[in-house]
Amino acid sequence: MDAQSLQALQAALTGGGTSGNADGSASGGLGGGNLPGGGILNLPGTGGVPTIRGAEGLPNGTGNPQDLQRGGFDPSSGLPLEPLSNEFQRFVEQTTGQKLPIFGERYFQVGGHSYAPVAGVPVPADYVIGPGDELQLRGWGSIDIDFRAVVDRNGQINIPRVGTVSVAGVKAADIDAHLRGQVGRVFRNFSLNVTLGQLRSIQVFVVGQARRPGGYTVSSLSTLINVVFASGGPNGNGSMRNVQLKRAGKVVGEIDLYDFILNGNSGTDVRLLPGDVVVFNTAGPRVAVAGALDSPAIYELKATGETIAALLAYGGGTSASTDLSTAQLERLDRSTPRAPRVVNKVELAGAVSNMPLRDGDILTLFKVQPKFANAVTLRGNVANPLRYPFTPGMRVSDLIPDREALITPDYYQRKNKLVQFIEGKTLQGGSADVTEAKLERDVRNLLDEPNWEYAAIERLNSDRVAMELIPFNLAKAVIDKDPAHNPVLQPGDVVTIFGRADIKNPVAKQNRLVRVQGEVRAPGIYQIGPGETLPDLISRAGGLTPEAYVFGTEFAREETRRQQQLALDDAVKRLESQLASAAATATANLSATDAQAATALRAAQAESQRAQLQRLKSLKSNGRIALELPTSAAGTRDLPDLSLEDGDRVSIPSKPAFIFAVGAVANNNALLWRPGRKMKEYLDAAGVDVEADLENSFIVRADGTVMHASRRGWWFDGLERVELMPGDTLVVPEKGNRETFWTAFTRGLKDWSQILYQFGLSAAAIKTLNN
Repeated sequence: MDAQSLQALQAALTGGGTSGNADGSASGGLGGGNLPGGGILNLPGTGGVPTIRGAEGLPNGTGNPQDLQRGGFDPSSGLPLEPLSNEFQRFVEQTTGQKLPIFGERYFQVGGHSYAPVAGVPVPADYVIGPGDELQLRGWGSIDIDFRAVVDRNGQINIPRVGTVSVAGVKAADIDAHLRGQVGRVFRNFSLNVTLGQLRSIQVFVVGQARRPGGYTVSSLSTLINVVFASGGPNGNGSMRNVQLKRAGKVVGEIDLYDFILNGNSGTDVRLLPGDVVVFNTAGPRVAVAGALDSPAIYELKATGETIAALLAYGGGTSASTDLSTAQLERLDRSTPRAPRVVNKVELAGAVSNMPLRDGDILTLFKVQPKFANAVTLRGNVANPLRYPFTPGMRVSDLIPDREALITPDYYQRKNKLVQFIEGKTLQGGSADVTEAKLERDVRNLLDEPNWEYAAIERLNSDRVAMELIPFNLAKAVIDKDPAHNPVLQPGDVVTIFGRADIKNPVAKQNRLVRVQGEVRAPGIYQIGPGETLPDLISRAGGLTPEAYVFGTEFAREETRRQQQLALDDAVKRLESQLASAAATATANLSATDAQAATALRAAQAESQRAQLQRLKSLKSNGRIALELPTSAAGTRDLPDLSLEDGDRVSIPSKPAFIFAVGAVANNNALLWRPGRKMKEYLDAAGVDVEADLENSFIVRADGTVMHASRRGWWFDGLERVELMPGDTLVVPEKGNRETFWTAFTRGLKDWSQILYQFGLSAAAIKTLNN
């Protein structure tokens, strides 16, 4: 607070008037006074907190929270605030990079009304009656009185038919006997009851390093602690360890706010009297504690000094993660002016904890290191990836005692899912196929098999501070217990067990499964060996049945399916781009005369093209590989020597009795297959549509190959003579551009006529101008 504001505050406090009314409200000079800029000082009554309002009648500083740090105004009360920060706080921030709070300041960040004395409670027995207090007298017997009397400035009350009685200075416990004795000098044989009513307000002063110094009108029940909190506590330079109460120039009470805040000790609290002065002294020695503790802050020491242990106890002690073996103490050494700051290492345990601290010390606590002194880590393809206790001479076989330790929990989870019952799902046709539940019915590899040939140990080389990788053979270490492949472990080692899926193994060591179904004697899922081919697998499955249709064998591979899908998606994107470009070009070349008809035609074609694109997008590849079998294929020997891979699917159907005709045909259905029948005959049977594009028709053979009309010669006649096999599909597409040659020629001729006509008019106009 600047000098001008302080003078104005003092003038307001000494402006005359009573200290308070009987109802506890301030009046007279205490009720108001002028401040610079037209401000008004208002001092509420009992339990109240002063408020300062600006010239416009609104609390100052409420719009900027930063004013709390700059010494602006408190939004809750409107009073000016002293700065919270101090020079030592800024020094610590420059040193540590942290702005540590002052311990205890958060208790004063709430409004002062929260710490006002409780009203409506019995008056303490040692309460001293004074001017402004209200007494309620009830008498019966030889006298009959029932009235309220307020103690005047002279400390007296006037009792009817008795006279003036002095009550100032009498304690509340003695007031009943005191008045009975005074009334007894006049009357006999009576009873008298005296109670206290509305208590007076008293005026006290707050000075020194307070956040809100000034005069306060408070309840006569208020104590030193009430006023300390009502005034906002000490400012950034004020002391929390030595707040004094002075009365008539003498110290009548002192309070250590640390003792009150931490222990709730109010034994040194003193009840206030009019004219008391609360003095916030300047803070004593201060130290900062940062790092691994729950309450990093700036603490104030007692004038007699305190130890590290006592200081840490203020903040709740050290936490479980605090390293008690070492801490850092930065200290100011005035004996070396050129470099007054020194750093020391101290221990928080033992006798060092009793080391006294000095003003300006900065104590930094460290966390315990995350290093395990006696543990090795097992991770990867194991049952329980954990840290395990280390014992001297421990080997890999001790860490992995049996094969069960290499079975991951996922195996049992996958196994359990195979028989889970899904409530509310229906079975199809009474079979065990639950469509929406999608049970894993395939004989797949549910087990994440470990890589028996390779595992590794990661070890920290403390000498070079480098990581070492020590590989070993897992099978020889766990199963054979071979000392050459069973390394001795050290504390801190990380043992990693890889699965077969983590690192690609040679084909001979891979677990590969192939599905065989259809017309074989033993359809199922088989585990294949290295170099095994398709004929080998069919023979191992018992060979073909008499109904097998070898030419229609379907062979699918997962990797091929992924590549086909990528190619299909790319082709659809290119086709979309080409169609958009063609439409733009056609629109740009439209003439003015036939724009409407051509636009309608283009719109219809565009709609058809979009529908075809949508159908293409819905297509999903199945990974089928065309085996290019001869039409006479009849046995296992006719199958190609194709090496098998994991996930391959082989399906050998029975010989169908139909071929299929799809596309621009009248009978879009299956047609009965007849030996020696050609494509032309099937087209005649199916009926070719008017919009059919025969020049782009093709045949999808049962073995997966495709025969296109363009591959049979210049004319469509070559494909018509092809003999179809059972299961073949005849595809006749519709025309993409339905504009005939004659229509295109006529439209072009009309366009050129328009151009020549316009050119003729221009020539005639030029000739006329020249004449």
